[in-house]
Amino acid sequence: MTAKKLLISIAASASLAAVLPLAHAEAPITSIQGTIAKPTIVLIHGAFADSSSWDGVAKKLTAHGYPVLSIANPLRGIANDAQYAANAIGAVKGPLVLVGHSYGGMVISKAAEGNPEVKALVYVAAFAPEQGETVAGLAGKFPGGTLGDALADPVTLADGGKDLYIRQDKFAQQFAADVPPRQAALMAVGQRPVTVAALNEVSNGAAWKQLPSYFVYGTADKNIPVEALRFMAKRASAKDVVEVKGASHVLMVSRPDAVAKVIEEAADNK
Repeated sequence: MTAKKLLISIAASASLAAVLPLAHAEAPITSIQGTIAKPTIVLIHGAFADSSSWDGVAKKLTAHGYPVLSIANPLRGIANDAQYAANAIGAVKGPLVLVGHSYGGMVISKAAEGNPEVKALVYVAAFAPEQGETVAGLAGKFPGGTLGDALADPVTLADGGKDLYIRQDKFAQQFAADVPPRQAALMAVGQRPVTVAALNEVSNGAAWKQLPSYFVYGTADKNIPVEALRFMAKRASAKDVVEVKGASHVLMVSRPDAVAKVIEEAADNK
């Protein structure tokens, strides 16, 4: 699918309602203390997911002594969401590793800028944009993505914007093919919408140019073509690139061990 076709497909699809903002980030976050040995791992989900998608990974990381914070990504626009994340991580003391899934990669690529405590970036089936690039453009740069065909009719918002959802009957096949069916069905019900504007907003952050980056993604990803992920990892001169055979777009749900291992590598790298 070309970038142009993806843009058309995205603008013409999706369903359902609201955004759940992270309630008062500053209060709980200030108690999280990163240490020299164990930096705080900040997890930022992407479109059509929510913060609970990190539960399996967070369980692994906390068991190994890492402080973990999973941020509810608003999914309203790159600049807005990156500022939201930057405010939240600014309240965390000590070193940080930022981890982004899918669209969350756009967010960490900007939110990390100007924060000397961020030591590494981990892209989990995620976009690592150059200045001036968009989600839609990167997703359509190589063939193989089928997201546009899985979207429902868009929901028009009060401000004239449009929210996108994946059709529930296509969610598992498109987004979470290697997740147990019952779990994938619940994920479809609880999916968080992203705006059309967010997917077409130009990025102005590329923190991977200054920070060590790590990539992990599945070879059966249908949202972001594997060749696009390989291209971004190579361009970023990633310190490690892990391809998980047969894993879907939400490999942090289906393969938490593999994802946690890469995050720990990034956190422990000196």
